[in-house]
Amino acid sequence: MQSTPSAIITTHRNADFDALASVVAAGLIYPDAQPVLPKQVNPNVRGFLSIHKDIFDIPRRDEIELDAVRRLIVVDANRWDRLDRFEELRERTGLDLIVWDHHEDSGQMPHRSGRIMEMGSTTTLLTRVLDRRRKLLTPMQATLMLAGLYEDTGNLSFSSTRAEDAYAAGYLLDRKADLTIVNKFLRPAYGEKQKAVLFDMLKAARRQKINGYSVSFSRLSIEGHVSSLAVVVAMYRDIVNVDAAFGIFESSVRKRKRARCMVIGRSGIEGLDMGAIMRSLGGGGHPGAGSAQLREARPEAVEGMIRDLIAGNQQASVQISDLMSFPVQSVDETTSMETVARLLRKKGYTGLPVVRGEDLLVGVISRRDFRKIRKEAQLKAPVKAFMSTEARTIAPGLSPIHAARIMVRHDVGRLPVVAKGKIIGIITRSDTMRYFYDLLPD
Repeated sequence: MQSTPSAIITTHRNADFDALASVVAAGLIYPDAQPVLPKQVNPNVRGFLSIHKDIFDIPRRDEIELDAVRRLIVVDANRWDRLDRFEELRERTGLDLIVWDHHEDSGQMPHRSGRIMEMGSTTTLLTRVLDRRRKLLTPMQATLMLAGLYEDTGNLSFSSTRAEDAYAAGYLLDRKADLTIVNKFLRPAYGEKQKAVLFDMLKAARRQKINGYSVSFSRLSIEGHVSSLAVVVAMYRDIVNVDAAFGIFESSVRKRKRARCMVIGRSGIEGLDMGAIMRSLGGGGHPGAGSAQLREARPEAVEGMIRDLIAGNQQASVQISDLMSFPVQSVDETTSMETVARLLRKKGYTGLPVVRGEDLLVGVISRRDFRKIRKEAQLKAPVKAFMSTEARTIAPGLSPIHAARIMVRHDVGRLPVVAKGKIIGIITRSDTMRYFYDLLPD
């Protein structure tokens, strides 16, 4: 039987030890909330939970009903698209959203409280609260939290590590965290499959200079599931001796003709932020390590996008003006909401730009804005009464990379293209994805 909590704590898909530890730590800070794990967790986390199930018996997303949820606490993530099927809570009226994350530039979730701060791990942020509140920790809880902290800081060796991480590690060791257990579960598997992948990567190793950095890419097709690919990429970077290395692994999806790409990156230089690069691809990470999973993506196109991101090429050969659609379907600010609703249904749009006079952009109206309507009479009101005036726009001379960054950062599906204050076109998420990943029709 599924439980129906009013408050839940959760984290990102493919949860690592920092994510798991943060969920447990948040459970101590918010005792009335139900910790919930995503369906997918990393293999070493799965192994830890299978052994310690009696201690950390945390339900998965598919075991929880969301009907009664009024408070959502998100840890080690700050984007809806990284969560596991929690999209239905996104538009819930009155949802109390609390976010804890250790990446300041990754946020899209408007939250009431929590803490977003550059740190080696989210576990550190929550551990500081536990220390201030003098919360009691069992040795096993302290051990799990130390594993989360060590994993995301590379045992306090990554350049993203802060003094607070070291203080938190000391605090957890003082609470009897067991380093033997930590080392056992943080030691990744490395067997014949991993050796074969590394050998194939080294056979085709290429070094190149991009924006002053030595970088190596390796594109491979892999059959079935191969764990610990991050370890392989880290070893690959060390062997070829480059500032940054990227493994782009293409694997076919059962019962589908298309493939998916897992991108894993490792950086050994402070100026090349791997987490920022992967967030531009829809993934995440920290300065030294990151990953992203892309569906229906050509590995060549993914490599090209990463190259442009490293080069900082905002003025790429292909510009927004080459991809945008025009003329633009828009509505005047005096148009009634009733008319806009009919137009959205007829055209199948999720939103429209709102203009004044000769194509002067003044806002955007979307389907979600109709949730503000409480009385039928309000449908007669002009669209300017309900539209969002904070419209994200883009200039026609910028690159698709720039558009993708804005869409990811602000979680919007379309950008009006504006020149001299007037709307001249529109570019959608589908336009940018088609350019980057060369999507094929069904």
